[in-house]
Amino acid sequence: MDDMTNAISYADRLVAGGHSIDAIEALRVANREAPDPAIERRLAEVRYAAFDQLDRCSLFERWPVPVIDLDTDGRAHVPEITRPDLDADVVRRGILAHGSVLVRGLVDRDRVAEFVAGIDKALAARAEGPSRMGHEDQSWFATLSLPAQQAASLGRHWVAGSGGVLAADSPRLLFQMLETYEDVGLRHVVTHYLGERPVLSANKCTMRKAPLTASTAWHQDGAFLGSGIRALNVWVALSDCGVDAPGLDLIPRRLDDVLEAGTGGAIFDWAVGPQIVDRLAAAAPVVCPVFQAGDAMLFDDLCLHRTAIDSTMTRPRYAIESWFFAPTSYPAGQVPLVW
Repeated sequence: MDDMTNAISYADRLVAGGHSIDAIEALRVANREAPDPAIERRLAEVRYAAFDQLDRCSLFERWPVPVIDLDTDGRAHVPEITRPDLDADVVRRGILAHGSVLVRGLVDRDRVAEFVAGIDKALAARAEGPSRMGHEDQSWFATLSLPAQQAASLGRHWVAGSGGVLAADSPRLLFQMLETYEDVGLRHVVTHYLGERPVLSANKCTMRKAPLTASTAWHQDGAFLGSGIRALNVWVALSDCGVDAPGLDLIPRRLDDVLEAGTGGAIFDWAVGPQIVDRLAAAAPVVCPVFQAGDAMLFDDLCLHRTAIDSTMTRPRYAIESWFFAPTSYPAGQVPLVW
C-alpha cells in the first residue's frame, strides 16, 4: 500500500479503537509530510467524530475569568498588538476591557495569497458541481457528511449566497487554516484563553469572498449561540479592507450580556437596532479599523459588530471567520470539529 493508504488505514484503526484524538494527530502529520486530498477529507471526518472522546475538564471555574487591575479607564478603543505580543492574557485583558483585540500581521503575505487562491478554487469547484470530479478538486470542495439534522443546521445555501464556503466543506482549506494557526502560535493562545482544547464550529467557520452587495446589520453572535458558552472568534482579513473593500465596524467596549434584538429600528429580528447602537456609541464611538491583509480581529460572543460597507467601495473582501469553543460549554446546534 502507498503512504496515503497506510496513513488512512492506521487512522481508521485508531478511530475503531476509541482513539480518534490520536487519529487526528496521525493524519495531520502525514498530510504535512505529503499532502493528499484523501487524507484531508478523512481528517475532517475524524475531527467531527472525535468530539465525543474529548475530556470535559476546564482550567477555569469562573467565566469570564477574573482579571486583576483591568484597564477600563481612558478612551474607548480597540487595542492593537503584533504577533510577538500575542498571548492568552493579552487577549483576555483586551476583550474584557474593550470588547476585542486587533493583531497586526498575524498571517504573512505568502500564506494570505495561498488562502485567497484557495477560496477562489473552492468556490469554482462548488459552482461546477458533480461534473468536477478530479482528484485535486475533491479536497478543495467536498461536503462533510453529517446526519440530516446537523447538515441542515449548516445553512449551506445561505453561506453560498453571501460569497462564502464553509471550511468543513473544503478539507484542504480547513487543513491549511488550522496548520497556519498552529504555526503562528494561535493554538496555544486559544487553548489557554478557553482553558480547554478548542473545538471549531463547522457552522461558524467560513472562508469568505464578501461581495459589495453583502448585507450588514449590527449583531452579537451570542444572540445565535445561547448563554453560558466560552468562545473566541478569530477573524482574519485576507485582503486590504476598511477603505475600498468591506471591513468591520465595532463598538469598542465590553458588553456583559446579549442586547435586545429586533427593536430600536432594527430591520432583522436578530439585529441590534441603530437606536441602541447610537446610545452605546455616545460613550464608545464606533471604530472601523483599516486592515492590511493578514491582520486579525479576536473577539467573543458579546462583541457588537457588523460588516462595514458603503457605496464608495469597489472591491470584494476576502476573510476567514473561525469560531472556537470550550468543550464543557459547547453550544447546542453547532457541528463540532476538534482542533
